[in-house]
Amino acid sequence: MTEQNAPLQGRIALVAGATRGAGRAIAVQLGAAGATVYVTGRTTREKVSEVGRTTETIEETAELVKAAGGEGIAVPTDHLEEDQVKALIERIDRERGRLDILVNDIWGGDHLLEFGKKMWDTELKHGLRMLELGVKTHVITSSYALPLLIRNRGGLVVEMTDGTAEYNRRFRENFYYDLAKNAPIRMAFALSEDLKDVGCTAVCVTPGFLRSEEMLDNFGVTEENWRDAIAKVPEFVIAESPVYVGRAVAAVASDPDRARWNGQSLSSGQLAREYGFTDADGSRPDAWAYITEVTLGGKDAPASDYR
Repeated sequence: MTEQNAPLQGRIALVAGATRGAGRAIAVQLGAAGATVYVTGRTTREKVSEVGRTTETIEETAELVKAAGGEGIAVPTDHLEEDQVKALIERIDRERGRLDILVNDIWGGDHLLEFGKKMWDTELKHGLRMLELGVKTHVITSSYALPLLIRNRGGLVVEMTDGTAEYNRRFRENFYYDLAKNAPIRMAFALSEDLKDVGCTAVCVTPGFLRSEEMLDNFGVTEENWRDAIAKVPEFVIAESPVYVGRAVAAVASDPDRARWNGQSLSSGQLAREYGFTDADGSRPDAWAYITEVTLGGKDAPASDYR
């Protein structure tokens, strides 16, 4: 690999929550750019997390990173367990002596989510579990990982969420989900203040309407025939594959001028326009603009105008 097609050669990344979906795709695209990627999650070939899916594992993610041209290292980690996170960071330090990219993509709360339920009708234990999975995990991971990341200037922290800062001014369908998905936006903003004096950057990134493995299964379609789901969910017309947000994060990580994004909320569609990459099918969807202007705003425009 040359530096031109492997801009992250020699860089060490940790993608926390890389079992499937956006996290897996981000890990693969960082690997395609030449990075060594530690991938973590709770589902392995021997053990399944509370999410209950057996079809994706962190070992498989590590293999996909390797196939893409990087080095993938799977480390089973529950990011709510401080001793496990501490051991993970100590291992990265011992084996590599540095950490250049931290991606906090931990979630796993969809199975607890009930849209349309009032806060007081939602089981408290389910709501608090969502906050543990989507907020507390990020805080624990950053707390242990950042002392290693800041040893070298130029480090990058990426907080992953659902929705841009602008879009998330709206109520996000459920009290606890609203909190869980707005928190990473504020975490990136707050970390940007802490990191700027040490030459590092924090951003928040969101995909659009993501065709994750779980989403495709929920709609009874595959990546090959995903358009069949549009009849049931019209907004799915603007859906994007996980590759798209993976390329978005890899583009930011590869940008020598990435500090210009410090503290900002960014979307895959916005970053595609900035850096010129496309989704796997060659399109360039901008889901949040489509949802805001067409679905909610009533604008008479075809989805092709947003791809």
